[in-house]
Amino acid sequence: MALQKLSHSFTKIGFKPLQTTVRNILYSLSFSLFFISQIAAQETNKTTNVPIPATKDSIATNKKGDNTLKLNSEELLGEKSQDTVKKDSAQVEQSFLTDKVVYKSKDYMRLSRKENKMYLYNEAEILYGEMQLNAGLIILDNNKNEVYAYGIKDSLGEYTQAPIFKQGANIVEPDSIRFNFDTEKALIYNSRTQQGETKIKGEISKRENDSVIYMSNVRFTTSDNIDDPDYYFYARRIKFVPKKKLVTGLVNMYIADVPTPLGLPFGYFPLTEDRTSGFIIPSYGEENNRGYFLQNGGYYFAINDYVDLTVLGDYYTNGSYTLSLESAYALRYRYRGNLRFRFENNLQSERGFPDFSRTTTYNIQWSHNQDAKANPNSRFSASVNFGSSNFFRQSTNQQNTGNFLNNQINSSVSYSKTIPGDPQVNINVAATHNSNTNTGIVNLSLPNVNASVSRIFPFAPKAGVKKGIIQNINTQYNFSGQNQIETTDDDLFTADMFKDSRIGLQHSIPISTNFKVLKYISASMGTSFRENWVFETIEQSYDETLNNGAGGVRRDTISGFDAFRTYNFTASLGTTVYGTFNFKKGKKIEAIRHTMRPSISYNINPAFDQFYDEYTIPDDPTTPEIETEIVEYSRFEGGFFGAPSNTFSSSIGFSLSNNVEAKVRSKDSTATEPKKIKLLNNLTFTTAYNLAGDSLRLSPISVRGNLPIIENKLDINFSAELDPYALDNNNNRIDTWNTKNGGSLFRLTRASANFGYSFSSKDFEKGKANDDPTQNQTFRNGGRQDNLFGGGTDFGDQQSYVEDKKGEEKDIKNYNYKIPWSLRLSYTVNYSNNRRQNEISSHSLMFSGDVELAPRWSVGVSSGYDLKDPGFTYTSLRFQRDLESWRMSFSWIPFSDRTSWNFFIGIKSSVLSDIKYDKRREPDRQL
Repeated sequence: MALQKLSHSFTKIGFKPLQTTVRNILYSLSFSLFFISQIAAQETNKTTNVPIPATKDSIATNKKGDNTLKLNSEELLGEKSQDTVKKDSAQVEQSFLTDKVVYKSKDYMRLSRKENKMYLYNEAEILYGEMQLNAGLIILDNNKNEVYAYGIKDSLGEYTQAPIFKQGANIVEPDSIRFNFDTEKALIYNSRTQQGETKIKGEISKRENDSVIYMSNVRFTTSDNIDDPDYYFYARRIKFVPKKKLVTGLVNMYIADVPTPLGLPFGYFPLTEDRTSGFIIPSYGEENNRGYFLQNGGYYFAINDYVDLTVLGDYYTNGSYTLSLESAYALRYRYRGNLRFRFENNLQSERGFPDFSRTTTYNIQWSHNQDAKANPNSRFSASVNFGSSNFFRQSTNQQNTGNFLNNQINSSVSYSKTIPGDPQVNINVAATHNSNTNTGIVNLSLPNVNASVSRIFPFAPKAGVKKGIIQNINTQYNFSGQNQIETTDDDLFTADMFKDSRIGLQHSIPISTNFKVLKYISASMGTSFRENWVFETIEQSYDETLNNGAGGVRRDTISGFDAFRTYNFTASLGTTVYGTFNFKKGKKIEAIRHTMRPSISYNINPAFDQFYDEYTIPDDPTTPEIETEIVEYSRFEGGFFGAPSNTFSSSIGFSLSNNVEAKVRSKDSTATEPKKIKLLNNLTFTTAYNLAGDSLRLSPISVRGNLPIIENKLDINFSAELDPYALDNNNNRIDTWNTKNGGSLFRLTRASANFGYSFSSKDFEKGKANDDPTQNQTFRNGGRQDNLFGGGTDFGDQQSYVEDKKGEEKDIKNYNYKIPWSLRLSYTVNYSNNRRQNEISSHSLMFSGDVELAPRWSVGVSSGYDLKDPGFTYTSLRFQRDLESWRMSFSWIPFSDRTSWNFFIGIKSSVLSDIKYDKRREPDRQL
């Protein structure tokens, strides 16, 4: 199967011309020569009955009324063989006609003995095998052994029904065709054909033989309008070899029929239907810090039908360089994916100068998706974005606003296997990665193994529904194993990265059951046993010789296998309560329903003192007020799973979830049911009370919910935390109710609200909805999918901010009344008061929008405003002009330390993507 290259393709102009073999045309028309030689000298109209002597005609008429020709080689010559030699040593040529020839016309088929011609008029058609010729008028001249095909004029005098020649998937639309049987040559006037994205129009095409065609005054373009293109390449003469190559002389570029200095003294264009390897022309320019450059030059390798490879590079005169590899692969019904690698060696200033510096960055992106039909019991997937933490901040030759503002880069590669059976076994092996671009810390989990056995109901009946506590008892087995590595960019891929690696294995067996209490209350109980295996523990002791004799705690890492086991018990009760308030009939609001889901839970967590040890800190004679201190610790502290708790916990949890919705009369008169509208969604209150605690037993009440504003468009999410305990003079929580301290029932310690909203002009048009967001390169790199913070521009790909809308017709006449626009908003506010701060900790509004001012003209902006510390956040402006066959764009970051701009104009088609001009000022690099 064929693949599409990721970003670049070798510039080539493909051309599939009229591939009419001499035999095909000769066979399709030879029936007329024989027919003319056998009839009387008179003209016959299809509506006139002319008596003709009954003779056996070689032309048979099918049931549909079309004429079908079946001739042998002797009849094709017009006479029978009369050679007295019965056996000739020369090999007899095989019969020309190998298929039926069908011809027809709408108005008439006229035979002229005087002119020795045959005329097919109005919607004339000739079919022979896979060849089809349609025209308004087809003339067969027996004297010159030629055939002509023309268009005709309609009632308004306009030229219509121009010839159309089809052979297989190839289509040629000339103004007229002329073919000679004797010379076996054809002349085609103003032929129009298309090869891929390239459209070709030749004034005169001369077919020499089956493999060579010469054309004169030829136009090449990717414009949709081949007769009046906005640009084209003009060549006086070309030589065309079908399915192989196209060779031209001087080629000159025209824009709006005006010649430009752009041209080539000669051109060679491969015309193979398969992808072709070739060079990629670099772009040039100048940069303040690195001097002159050549960018995005390289080679494209069309390896086979399943994989390709693009090798690109940049070079700067100060010694900086970049290497980029891109590959896409696919196998139908199995998998598909792409791989990108980029390495940059950036130099600042010149060697020998005091401000000279050097840095290297790299980035690897790999995406692999397995087809669901490939294997139902196993699956492999990969989503990798791995590399230097500062790649998106220091990378040259690209600007990616969304990823520059994101400080997290994540990767995941996983393989899952399902072993069918009863019980079913699921195994998952994965490797994950996370990099913090601010701190440069890299966290790896390699490998990460998880296995589980599906739930088993040992007491369930073999048939029927499970009932009661015993029959619903179920259990399963889970296993998790991880090898975690925390390192930095500098130590990555070195021996030092494994010094602090940690390995942990965990086995867990949960047992639970559920049943009904008094029909309406759902009850559940369960316990869970966990065994944790580690391979490092920490032994602590007090050493008086540390800190120059002042003493201190010594921590020694003990390598070796160790384990600890924990368990707990839980039980819960829950139900659902409905309340409905009905309004009078005829009202717009018919009813309001309140749904409450209260639940109460009980949890017991034992104290695991057996995993704790002690050490003693002796008293200091110089400070008699400090007594001997006994410190309790666990050797598992700071380990992979941490230390088990040594405090007994017995707590009761409370939760109440609320939903409020209204039933309103539907605007649709044919609707039989009222429409449901949510007024309040998942308003939840949660808290807990620790029965075994000695103080501060009641946990703060957590409140969260969702307030729908516009259905499926705008929801406001809010949360808050209410603390019933008071604060002392040092703003610390004390075991005293806030009401006894002269305050309210609860203290609001934390609150937040946020919403995201996307809407456009389409939302106000009936029957139209917003387009679903699609994945883009910014999202793959870890940015936002909706490009709220701005889109990405890779100068190698020249990714557009606004996707081309091919095939979407715009109503230009009424355009002033319909100006397409889109707007994306994100609002966030956070309040903090846990230690009497009473402040708005963060308050911001982010927005991104695009407006199409006129057909094919669009402007956009991505920015935000910090309401806490007034000022605009990272801002980018963009402008784009759709020039039909061309695209022009301008992007600008007006302020910040990444101030830059970029201007680009180039051909949209990937075939001629190297014909472009871009000028930019890149942001200053801080290496």
